[in-house]
Amino acid sequence: MRIVIKIGTSTLAYPTGRLNIRRVEELCRVVCDLKNAGNEIILISSGAIGMGVGKLGLKSRPSDMPTKQAAAAVGQCELMYTYDKLMGEYNHTVAQILLTSEDIRDGKRCENFRNTLFRLLELGVIPVVNENDTVATDEIVIGDNDTLAAVVAADIGADLLVLLSDIDGLYTADPRLNPYARLLTEVTELTKEILACGGEKGSALGTGGMRTKLHAAETAMNAGIDMIIANGARPSVLYNIADGRAFGTRFVGRKKQ
Repeated sequence: MRIVIKIGTSTLAYPTGRLNIRRVEELCRVVCDLKNAGNEIILISSGAIGMGVGKLGLKSRPSDMPTKQAAAAVGQCELMYTYDKLMGEYNHTVAQILLTSEDIRDGKRCENFRNTLFRLLELGVIPVVNENDTVATDEIVIGDNDTLAAVVAADIGADLLVLLSDIDGLYTADPRLNPYARLLTEVTELTKEILACGGEKGSALGTGGMRTKLHAAETAMNAGIDMIIANGARPSVLYNIADGRAFGTRFVGRKKQ
């Protein structure tokens, strides 16, 4: 099975921006175990800016573009060092791929990306994909890694897209504010009622919220790919998902005729 897994900043780091070591170690162990079972794994990893904020000792996430890009440059080093070190302990090799929207929109550059990624998978590598925050501007930015994950999954014909978030899935209302909010375990159509559930704001460190996840779901479903939102606080949930057991919210892909 070819699985694209998007990991949000809230899964990787504390609100301080510092690495959540215990969780990241568990995540890497589970990913490597799924790889050992014969799955192809592609990681779409947030966290570069957040980790850069922590590493640089900044008091908060920067709002100006040059500082954001500087934090991303510092944080990306720590992020890849962490993945390389932890997955290397399980005899797996990682590779870094940084993209902008131009790489996706331009036919030749997109073909080069696909060729590189497919060759990495053939070589048994775990690709780690992120938006190239150090050069991205308003004109070439993809916008969020939920969207990036869905675009990559559709582009490479993934069997499954998993978005690890700081929430169990899509609720009828914000469960942190409404005690009567109900988790939706399966979505087969993005109706107005479903889309209205996506009013959640992004986390303090990340930029994506439920709205971006619903946008990603639309892209995945249109490509015939199932997408699951699950809580990244428990990386072992990936075992249940890979085994086909219900967990979080599953958006059922529209199968091609």
